[in-house]
Amino acid sequence: MLSLCLFLTAGQAMATPLPDNETGVDDDVKVGSGRVKPIQGYYFFDGEDGEKTLMLVLADITVFPQMKFKNKKEEEFYWKTVRDVKKTLPYAKLICETLIETYEYIETFPTQKEREEHLKRMEGEVFKQYKPALKKFTKSQAQMLVKLINRETNQSSYNILKAFLGSFRAGFWQTFGRLFGVNLKTSYNPDKDRKDAIVERVATLVELGQL
Repeated sequence: MLSLCLFLTAGQAMATPLPDNETGVDDDVKVGSGRVKPIQGYYFFDGEDGEKTLMLVLADITVFPQMKFKNKKEEEFYWKTVRDVKKTLPYAKLICETLIETYEYIETFPTQKEREEHLKRMEGEVFKQYKPALKKFTKSQAQMLVKLINRETNQSSYNILKAFLGSFRAGFWQTFGRLFGVNLKTSYNPDKDRKDAIVERVATLVELGQL
């Protein structure tokens, strides 16, 4: 099931395979840190003196109040979340980026049949390339990955699979995932759910390089 979550990255695997020196040690998949680049871009503009001036576009910075835990259980949840987010956020971002690339790529196929054939090859390819890394995830990390995919794409893993593979295959993977305690329909609502709010806080701090 873990590798199914990264099915979405198979578009990258099929179109631009990772070089041997980027596959990592012990078959780990190389991913980023999950951090947001502090400098988002730059441009030049003409100053009053006629000289060109460089303007840097910096990433937004979020400042949180000091964390106050309701009880010991919530504090334990927080540090467990820190561990799991650090492990899974880079994969969630990789999935989101490749999802866009995959969608753009399959749109270049002239017929629906060719698109379906390509997606079928992708579904098998992902097990070959990404399973060794993702099978090392714990159950809680698999659950966190599904939640963070929702955070990055604003839709559930189930709906993403449904869009790419259809209702039947999405239903199959949902059933398969549930056998391992992972619900692909997991929601993400940090505005109303206390635990999701903690996940959002931790994820944001990881992105800013503060955790």
